[in-house]
Amino acid sequence: MSGNHYKGHEVSCCIKYFIFGFNILFWLLGMALVGIGLWAWSEKGVLSNISSITDLGGLDPVWLFMVVGGVMFILGFAGCIGALRENTFLLKFFSVFLGIIFFLELTAGILAFVFKDWIKDQLNLFINNNIRAYRDDIDLQNLIDFTQEYWECCGAFGADDWNLNIYFNCTDGNPSREKCGVPFSCCTKDPAEDVINTQCGYDIRAKPDSEQKDYINVKGCVPQFEKWLQDNLTLVAGIFIGVALLQIFGICLAQNLFLYLKLRPPLNSPMFGCVTNHRAVP
Repeated sequence: MSGNHYKGHEVSCCIKYFIFGFNILFWLLGMALVGIGLWAWSEKGVLSNISSITDLGGLDPVWLFMVVGGVMFILGFAGCIGALRENTFLLKFFSVFLGIIFFLELTAGILAFVFKDWIKDQLNLFINNNIRAYRDDIDLQNLIDFTQEYWECCGAFGADDWNLNIYFNCTDGNPSREKCGVPFSCCTKDPAEDVINTQCGYDIRAKPDSEQKDYINVKGCVPQFEKWLQDNLTLVAGIFIGVALLQIFGICLAQNLFLYLKLRPPLNSPMFGCVTNHRAVP
């Protein structure tokens, strides 16, 4: 048996087990994310009342775990089992599915760059819809609070966006104690405070605009997000390029193994299998 035969099988086996090892991590991580999502829904009673999934006016963050986890689970399963069992259908599915995701990401990036104003309007609409549902879901509430604290912002374009929420609006008929206020995540942080004052935003919008900036962050989250992107453009671009290269690398490996399996000799040929299964014939 020639050395070229050994070399070809050795390469194919390395690709096979590399794809298997790489994708089993994605498979397990995908299962973990889906499990966390199901647990969160179970805690909120969603699983006992499936129709409540669509009742929330804003974004349920659990959907992020379910969608991302589901995609990772499917990709990981196809790549892992496809490589281990040398299943050409699963390998082809893996490479095509990964290619579709790459194409969608590329398309979304181009459209976001070309239609920046439209994206900004949609982001404003998205944030305002979630402001309306702020008290409807604890996970959404925590997500909004984290966003406002991290980017030191309040509302989509300013604190007055909280007029959209029935608990925080300034209308005369609003009986809420939070009337004309903002969530505590809008408040400027005092380094000397060890305990978060969750009532720091009460009645704050009843004050003149010139005084509000002494107590809360008056900048909106949309312009703060834009500023963050500009300040971290290199990091964001590096992450996107890294993810894209990883996807291309995965597609190439899967296609390489797929073509090898399609073109390899029949099962009864002495060339079949990995190099570790061969014994040299004297």
